[in-house]
Amino acid sequence: MERSHPSEVYELFVRHMNTPRVVVDNSATATLVQVHSARKHGVLLEAVAALSDHGVCVRKGYISSDDGRWFMDVFHVTDAAGRKVADADALLARLESSLSADALPPRTPPAAAQGAAAVAGAHTLLELVGADRPGLLSEVFAVLHDLRCGIVDARAWTHGGRVAALVFVRDEETGAPIDDAARVRRVESRLRHVLRGGARGARTVVLADAAAVNMDRRLHQLLDEDGEAGGSRAGQAEAPSTTAVEVQDWGERGYSVVTVSCRDRPKLLFDVVCTLTDLDYVVYHGTFDTDGDHAQQEFYIRRLDGRPISSAAERRRVIQCLQAAIERRASEQGVRLELRITDRRGLLAYVTRVFRENSLSVTHAEINTRGDMAMNVFHVTDVAGRPADPKTIDDVIQKIGTESLRVDEERWPRLCSTEGDASRGGAGIFSLGSLVKKNLVSLGLIRSCS
Repeated sequence: MERSHPSEVYELFVRHMNTPRVVVDNSATATLVQVHSARKHGVLLEAVAALSDHGVCVRKGYISSDDGRWFMDVFHVTDAAGRKVADADALLARLESSLSADALPPRTPPAAAQGAAAVAGAHTLLELVGADRPGLLSEVFAVLHDLRCGIVDARAWTHGGRVAALVFVRDEETGAPIDDAARVRRVESRLRHVLRGGARGARTVVLADAAAVNMDRRLHQLLDEDGEAGGSRAGQAEAPSTTAVEVQDWGERGYSVVTVSCRDRPKLLFDVVCTLTDLDYVVYHGTFDTDGDHAQQEFYIRRLDGRPISSAAERRRVIQCLQAAIERRASEQGVRLELRITDRRGLLAYVTRVFRENSLSVTHAEINTRGDMAMNVFHVTDVAGRPADPKTIDDVIQKIGTESLRVDEERWPRLCSTEGDASRGGAGIFSLGSLVKKNLVSLGLIRSCS
């Protein structure tokens, strides 16, 4: 029997120690997920992203550590209807795969230099950022169709007068990646022309490692880099924020304390944790809770160098970025239209042209192609950002096809606000405040008053 070399044994031991351990308990009214890890920066985000990708709603939870050496993250999750997760084994497999030592990247791969091309599977990824205006996405999709670029997947967000989009494309004729340098330059040049305007202009780039992209995270990064989180654009009135974010100091323990209070919605926890991670903060302790349609979150954070927030400017930046990240997705306003149809060349150019010709503006879009089927979601308003006229929506549906396009009557922000036993507490749900306080006392971070 061949013996392993000591260095190989040690490497396996280190890999095992650095791989988070996941436990999923489905015995209570909500599904309990525990993640134990010798924390590397980003593990919390990977766990929350895996939960979001699985489509579950995080109702309650806490994060606790011994100040950096060992972490435990606990999540109470349900499906959208407030019931415990039916496929607990599949959820466990997804978490273990996402949190494996091989799968965890140190950071999101940086964008490549402009003009480069990269492939995600058999596709090229384009990044677009620019000033938003009615009909912009229609123009983008029309240009890509004209240049024989088949759109496989795409996601677009608008917020603060800006638009950011990620578009996976391939050659319409061959299905191969678009990697010819001259053709890439031509595509980028045409798109830059369409995306012109705004103080910072527009850009199109392609990631060096597109296969590793979390699309939601990358859209947050694009809009942050664009400066959209810094405030309203010239000539635009700044809408009052419905999101309360505070940052306070806990000098005795060397933490900054971030509290978030806002309406609950899908992926809220992901958006907050993603922002803190990309701002290079580590969450050492935290609690998150939902009550009906309201969410309350509290995080004890330090910078990567172990220091808390040290200036008023840094504090303002954290608050602005968190508010923007929360409101980008919360601004999925207007009518939600779902399109399910056999994919064909020029489909997106046609559909978005119909929207534009009927004075509808797309505020958010999610494009997915699976096999020969296109499964797309559009949030639309009128060109002024007001609710669209029902007759206009009906005309658009008739034009595109009543069998293919429908209105989603249940607004997406309600998905994680379902009231029921699972979201109201009970025997299966722990008392959040007392449990977190108990953990902080046991770790010596606060004194017990009992």
